[in-house]
Amino acid sequence: MAAPEEQDLTQEQTEKLLQFQDLTGIESMEQCRLALEQHNWNMEAAVQDRLNEQEGVPSVFNPPPSRPLQGLLGWGYYLIMLPFRFTYYTILDIFRFALRFIRPDPRSRVTDPVGDIVSFMHSFEEKYGRAHPVFYQGTYSQALNDAKRELRFLLVYLHGDDHQDSDEFCRNTLCAPEVTSLINSRMLFWACSTNKPEGYRVSQALRENTYPFLAMIMLKDRRMTVVGRLEGLIQPDDLINQLTFIMDANQTYLVSERLEREERNQTQVLRQQQDEAYLASLRADQEKERKKKEERERKRRKEEEVQQRKLAEERRRQNLQEEKERKLEGLPPEPSPDDPESVKIIFKLPNDSRVERRFHFSQSLTVIHDFLFSLKESPEKFQIEANFPRRVLPCVPSEEWPTPPTLQEAGLSHTEVLFVQDLTDE
Repeated sequence: MAAPEEQDLTQEQTEKLLQFQDLTGIESMEQCRLALEQHNWNMEAAVQDRLNEQEGVPSVFNPPPSRPLQGLLGWGYYLIMLPFRFTYYTILDIFRFALRFIRPDPRSRVTDPVGDIVSFMHSFEEKYGRAHPVFYQGTYSQALNDAKRELRFLLVYLHGDDHQDSDEFCRNTLCAPEVTSLINSRMLFWACSTNKPEGYRVSQALRENTYPFLAMIMLKDRRMTVVGRLEGLIQPDDLINQLTFIMDANQTYLVSERLEREERNQTQVLRQQQDEAYLASLRADQEKERKKKEERERKRRKEEEVQQRKLAEERRRQNLQEEKERKLEGLPPEPSPDDPESVKIIFKLPNDSRVERRFHFSQSLTVIHDFLFSLKESPEKFQIEANFPRRVLPCVPSEEWPTPPTLQEAGLSHTEVLFVQDLTDE
């Protein structure tokens, strides 16, 4: 099947284009596209209009001889009649073409194709009963689509209401139990009266000669093709033999198409499995990469945190050292041992070392704290305790002692031993 010549079609339009070509048999892809564009890509409307065309357009199908020809006699008869049939159809087409301009056929306008089918089914059952092959309840194009999709034979029956053989055929042949059983078990069955617009359009496509008319249609060489035509009154046994012969002769095409579809489906399934496996592998790789990235990011943040802690610790130590130096520089001079107002204090540090210094009675306890704080071996946070009586000296401002007392106010004597308690970890 030819591919669309234009490159600007959507995928959906391309599929409709190929499907329309299948249903109509138009060789020119450009003509198919123009027909669909005239109907705004409405497949149903385009196919129905195609069926209504009567002059100078190839048929949807490739009709074979009316029934299987057997032997040289049949072939000779066919060759002899061929010029007459050609002349007959040519004159008939010219007549129909001229007649359409003089008096348009009211059946040429299809407004409710499904309604036409349902109406025919009801009238058929009222006249011949409900024991009949199962009618396809849809349009002709829908029946073609389903037969193609399901790879089934489609038997089309066109009913001529005014023909003398129609009544006998429907009552004695079409409704015969063995005929009904064969049709229901092996094919789809679509039927309509040619007095209905939908049936009339189909008759224009199939070009029947007389009634009753049956056409067997199937997917052949990837196109829906008429593979058998039965015209005129026929008995049940003959109809069964004819239909069976046609199906047996063309069964290989359906088998071949089924195999091709199965192979295409398997290929599609395999490709889908490969795609899924690739996507699963891709997702696994992406997940691994994501985890690696997260681990790298976690390590980076941890290293940054360690580095920041180090920097903070260095800054803290540097600030502490600078504070110690400021405290040391701010200490008042140490009084001389001869000064009667001096106090000798021995400090016992947490590391069991001792430090000794003199202070003045009038100096604040804060001076004692600043002195200890300025020492390298003293802890960062500490409190000063006296033993007799045992108490904590208020060396730094607090709610109870906004202004720390002097050494004299704190009750210190000329010689004192004070203990430094480490509060760094508290």
